[in-house]
Amino acid sequence: MKNSKGNLLVVDDNEMNRDLLTRRLVKEGHTVTIAKNGREAVDLVQSSPFDLILLDIMMPEMNGYEVLERLKDDENLRHIPVIMISALDEIDSVVRCIEMGADDYLPKPFNPVLLRARIGASLEKKRLRDREVAYRQQIEAEKRRADDLLHVIFPRNVVQELKDTNEVKPRRYDNVAVLFCDIIGFTAYCDRQQPEVVVPHLQEMVEIFEEVAERHGLQKIKTIGDAFMAASGILTQVENPALDCIRCGLDMVESTGRFSSGWLVRVGIHTGPVIAGVIGRKQYLFDIWGDTVNTASRIERYGQPNLVCISDATRQKAGDACTYESIGFVLAKGKGEIEIFRIVKCLDLQARKK
Repeated sequence: MKNSKGNLLVVDDNEMNRDLLTRRLVKEGHTVTIAKNGREAVDLVQSSPFDLILLDIMMPEMNGYEVLERLKDDENLRHIPVIMISALDEIDSVVRCIEMGADDYLPKPFNPVLLRARIGASLEKKRLRDREVAYRQQIEAEKRRADDLLHVIFPRNVVQELKDTNEVKPRRYDNVAVLFCDIIGFTAYCDRQQPEVVVPHLQEMVEIFEEVAERHGLQKIKTIGDAFMAASGILTQVENPALDCIRCGLDMVESTGRFSSGWLVRVGIHTGPVIAGVIGRKQYLFDIWGDTVNTASRIERYGQPNLVCISDATRQKAGDACTYESIGFVLAKGKGEIEIFRIVKCLDLQARKK
């Protein structure tokens, strides 16, 4: 067996026994600390790390039973292997200690070969346990990283369903407000600027919009080029998805003043049914589909700079919480004529800011 070296604690009230055992252990290459009684041993173990404890049974102040009980009751100390030191007439006591959690015993007087073998076996067992604990901790860390990555990719509810059932079932949601926020003139801007200028500005905008969307309870769906897409009323029920999106859109427009790029945006919102689900194999994506999504995109496209524009369906859902103004009818591809309204004022949002 491999002769492992370790940091050992010898606990014995007999000075001759301590000295004899310590000399032999040091000769074997171990680092040795001594304790003259049980109370001193407990104090040492609580303040310093040890690989193994050699513990006498019969001691004043606090005997070996009490020390062993203290060690095994402490979650931070119970993993330290304990070898009981016993005289030949203390075998019954040794058995009791083994039942209490001691790992082995050493009879007095000490046999050098037996001493080496039992200490080596206990140290090796501790090494194996320590490696197992480290491996489990590594696995847990990897699981946490994987879990964090899932939460980056998917909404919280989707992650939980995926973990519980190993799949995410597609669902239909009937009252969902979909928001698109797009940068005006982004393509031309890209043609004039270097990538190291464009990408940091786009990152800045996305981070600001993610913060705004989270504040209003919207679920970010994705970014499509320079367009930010979010929705309210999927996965979690809310009182008024349309109004949540309007509040969010107004805050997005207001937040454009924080852009170092000087960009202006358009915001378009439509409310209706969508289908939601997870697609992909190598690169997963939680997405939503349906005519509601297409209409919201059309409204944003025909909207006006730094205004929140909405469909008539969204206006009806938001109700008297806002005042509106029609900006007319537009001929939207695949939709025919649709009327677009701009938000003049959100009374609810103004009241919240006061």
